[in-house]
Amino acid sequence: LKVAGFIAFMLIIGKRLIPMIIQVVARLGSRELFTLTVVAAAVSIAFGAYKIFGVSMALGAFFAGMVVKESDFSHRAEEETLPLREIFSILFFVSVGMLFDPRILLEQPLHVLAVVGIIMIGKTIAAMALVLFFRYPINTALTVGASLAQIGEFSFILAALGVSLNLLSLEGQNLILAGALISITLNSFIFSAIEPVQKWIRERSTLARLLERSGDPLAMLPDEVSQDYLRDQVVIIGHGEVGRRITRSLMEENIKVVIAEENRDIVENLREKGIAAVSGVATEAGVLIQAHIQHARLLVISPMDIIDIHKIVDIAKTLNPQIQVLVCAESKEEAEAIRRDNVGAVYYAKEEMAKNMSNHILNQIEIAHQHTPSH
Repeated sequence: LKVAGFIAFMLIIGKRLIPMIIQVVARLGSRELFTLTVVAAAVSIAFGAYKIFGVSMALGAFFAGMVVKESDFSHRAEEETLPLREIFSILFFVSVGMLFDPRILLEQPLHVLAVVGIIMIGKTIAAMALVLFFRYPINTALTVGASLAQIGEFSFILAALGVSLNLLSLEGQNLILAGALISITLNSFIFSAIEPVQKWIRERSTLARLLERSGDPLAMLPDEVSQDYLRDQVVIIGHGEVGRRITRSLMEENIKVVIAEENRDIVENLREKGIAAVSGVATEAGVLIQAHIQHARLLVISPMDIIDIHKIVDIAKTLNPQIQVLVCAESKEEAEAIRRDNVGAVYYAKEEMAKNMSNHILNQIEIAHQHTPSH
């Protein structure tokens, strides 16, 4: 009953009160006060949940995060508290190491293997099956599966609650800790295996190839897109903030655009607006072929992993050696690395912003000089 009361209180009152307080503090313009308010709100809710409603502090902190998320300044709150998050992440892993009893590996190795198997194999297969059921590409299914092939903080919160309520023994908690540590350690190896596993599946499974190619209508351009449209078009990889702005600017000038995007919902939305778009991972040749890269005038790559950028450019250059490439880099170091490799024209957001501001300032100064009467 107390838990239900706490949830009702947070959803009805906390959801309105906390965002309002954060908004008032944000208007004061003090960065330190804003950070302090966010932290104080989170700690107060967690402590209040424990003292008043008898709810665990972990659950209280969880609801505190949900409430802060409702604020218009949630992104700023996340940025300001990022250093604290890193510190608590370190403390979390230190505490996990302190709680872990290595004797469990020697005393119950089979049980540990069973837990690791459930985490790394059971969860992965279930996640992949669900992703493939919704007709996403194999690459997406493998990536989602690899991402879920471990357990984290929330699992330990549930385990601790289970122990406190006598629903889980200390031995069970140790097995969960062992499984978590092993799965976290092996997770990087699983991610590195995505590419070869994907290649192996495609080479040996005709069913997988058919499901990815002909089975997914979003993986192919609609029939109404004419062949004339698919010559001298601009192919844009990714439809995030950068991709959206570029697409809008080009279409305002009646320049032909084809978009390659992983997110199926975005592709469906683009097609509803009459924009040529294809769903899939652009590092796969089939996606670029569907975008008719071989006849494109220009390739624009939105910010993404530098390795993927090189893969996309290699495929594009193989299919269309004359194509011009524009790359949007996420960092200065990435921009410099891409420039060294002569991939194409590289644009870095802060660098371009500085150039535009400098040009604007110089233009304003020049205008001011022109209007200044000479003596």
